[in-house]
Amino acid sequence: MKKVAKIWQRSGKEVSTTEELTKELLSELNCNTAFKIPVSGGIAVPESVVVTWLIMAVLIIVSILLTRNLSVEHPGKVQLALEAGYQTAQNFFGELLGEKGTAYLPYLISVLLYIAVANLIGLVGLKPPTKDMGVTAGMAIMSILIVEFAGIRAKGGKGWLKGFAEPIWIVAPINLLEVFTRPLSLCMRLFGNVLGSYVVMELIKLVVPAVLPAVFSCYFDIFDGLIQAFVFVFLTSLYIGEATAVE
Repeated sequence: MKKVAKIWQRSGKEVSTTEELTKELLSELNCNTAFKIPVSGGIAVPESVVVTWLIMAVLIIVSILLTRNLSVEHPGKVQLALEAGYQTAQNFFGELLGEKGTAYLPYLISVLLYIAVANLIGLVGLKPPTKDMGVTAGMAIMSILIVEFAGIRAKGGKGWLKGFAEPIWIVAPINLLEVFTRPLSLCMRLFGNVLGSYVVMELIKLVVPAVLPAVFSCYFDIFDGLIQAFVFVFLTSLYIGEATAVE
């Protein structure tokens, strides 16, 4: 089909062929440069980085506002809600993390909040930074570094190295390969799902009336976005629990 049935009006441009439609869609998927830092000929700052800074600023401000009046003797409703939420996360992820892995729960909660907000930020017209593979790759590498650090801290250097030869030495290459495949898996899972949902939503906006995209947005932007945040943290918790387990 070389011609689309309808003409898409967007930013003063009319798209009437599939070739033009493809170009417009690809332009939406590109991670544009927000601005350049005038150092060494100009350092490009991607749009995903700027949105990440915005998310970080919002989370920091909200955290300060919610925790500025904490009290042991007279806790307020907000404090009780925060404590209940933290306790729920501790009860769930604590079983995965194990006794020596619970120290990393604050990091996991921070990652969960960031990914959740990043995936939902498309609702306000901004591109999700998790649509940029550089962002998802950086988060995956950071999580795996935490996993390996947790393993070294719990078992010691020798115990950590010895773990690659368990249960028998012949599987050492496979265990070593997991150090590299795990971040790749985390990165591609998060990036693929976010990018896939973004592409589907853009296509839906092109070929159906304005009412239907709102229905699909409830799934792709809200439900699927929160699920992906949970899955990322769930797998990281599982890896930390495995790394810190001592038989």
